[in-house]
Amino acid sequence: MTEIQTITISSNDNKKRLDVFIVEYFKNNYPRAKIAYLIDDGFFSVNQKPQKPSYKLKTNDVISFNKEILNETINPSCELIPWEFELDIIYEDDSLAVINKEKNILTHPTKYDREHTLVNALLYRYQNNLSDIQGLDRLGIVHRLDKNTSGLIVIAKNNSSHIDLAKQIKEKTAKRKYLALALGNFNEKEGIIDKPLVHYLKNNVKMNISDDNQGLKAITHYKVIEEYKGASLVELELKTGRTHQIRAHLASINHPVFGDSLYGAKSYMRNEFYNLKTQEQLLQSYYLSFVHPKTKKFMEFQLNEDKFSKDFIKVLNFLRSKNEH
Repeated sequence: MTEIQTITISSNDNKKRLDVFIVEYFKNNYPRAKIAYLIDDGFFSVNQKPQKPSYKLKTNDVISFNKEILNETINPSCELIPWEFELDIIYEDDSLAVINKEKNILTHPTKYDREHTLVNALLYRYQNNLSDIQGLDRLGIVHRLDKNTSGLIVIAKNNSSHIDLAKQIKEKTAKRKYLALALGNFNEKEGIIDKPLVHYLKNNVKMNISDDNQGLKAITHYKVIEEYKGASLVELELKTGRTHQIRAHLASINHPVFGDSLYGAKSYMRNEFYNLKTQEQLLQSYYLSFVHPKTKKFMEFQLNEDKFSKDFIKVLNFLRSKNEH
């Protein structure tokens, strides 16, 4: 059963920053950067509304959080076991690495898997040469990809690189583009989905569109690249980086990502698609650009189709073949 915990702010903590208060509340057991990340992602709310880490608390404000999520997400790390796994390294130097993450691999350890994640594989390859700002469970992780989202992810090998890259992502100077096989055909071939998201305290997985416009700001630009019978290849660029943002946004306009059971894809599937079994969503991180934190050189990476997940290629080829008839 989900356990919601609340904290009522006393006059002693009036005007204190939200992230500072939470770090102190947990007796400095967790890095402030990690707490700030969780606040940004909506894991904490103030008076039932998401706030920024810099929010100044007021007397009698009520902070709410899901204790189950916190036990999973920010518990002090157990010792991680390095995992001997062959990474698909697109680029690396002393400051960072760009990796093509496989599908069906968690980015970082959770209660579901603490041994076979990208972080475990990074630990085996790079040992102690990884940033630790986000804590030991997220060594090197500047941004994350969902378990069944494959593709490009940048890894920081030291804290100064991590800080620089995270700033670029936050300020939107770093660009991240995805390709999705979305169900149905779009009336508008290009557009912006601007719908705030809520990470409901009662649900530690799914993101929902905020009915009262008080959720976390979330903006996704989409552009239809190819159209097929019953599906579309869509390029998506994140203007914000919320959990499940693309998946929730596409579902909200009745074009869920192919195979995405969490966001209702089954209801939109054509009968001929049911034999194309996939491991959840067909979502591919295929483009990444940023300024190198040390050399200040502009870096740009784009995956060719032969680097996409097998699931993605299988369904893409099927859809294209159907268009030929």
